[in-house]
Amino acid sequence: MFPETVLHTDRLVLRPFTAADAQDTQASCADALTQRWLPLPRPYTLDAATTWCTSVSHALRESGDGIHFAVTDSRTERLVGTVGLKKTDWRGLTSEVGYWVSPWARGRGIATEATRALADWLLTGRRFERLELRAATANTASQKTALKSGFHREGILRNAGFVHDGRVDLVLFSLVADDLRGR
Repeated sequence: MFPETVLHTDRLVLRPFTAADAQDTQASCADALTQRWLPLPRPYTLDAATTWCTSVSHALRESGDGIHFAVTDSRTERLVGTVGLKKTDWRGLTSEVGYWVSPWARGRGIATEATRALADWLLTGRRFERLELRAATANTASQKTALKSGFHREGILRNAGFVHDGRVDLVLFSLVADDLRGR
């Protein structure tokens, strides 16, 4: 299991979710663009957001599956997105990163900055060996984030993902510990 953790960048604080994040989480996850690429409940209710912020995100960390951070603006403390790990393989020291950015914060490099911070923490601080990122082939914004975060494109996973509109092919990206040592 990952320890409860807070990470800082120049503009962001990555911290555990709290009940205070529920309204912004609900607005972000109900957003049409977020709903297009993530198989979240539809409609995404305030009850679903509250459960995520107060229970589910914490239970996933405690179970060892991963760790999920509320990404907040360091000046205003407002939620601007999330970044987290899932499908963690403790024996192989690998995990998968996922993220979304709140509609009011898009276009400012939030996902890239948060993903870099999480990758550095995981691969350097926690001594993991590999971090994967998967994005639908049509989700070009997420693919740009992967590349700007230093990930390498490995190939296409055919029919490997699902969204509300059905099955999608995914682009697989990876970042390994040696990639960070080479910076």
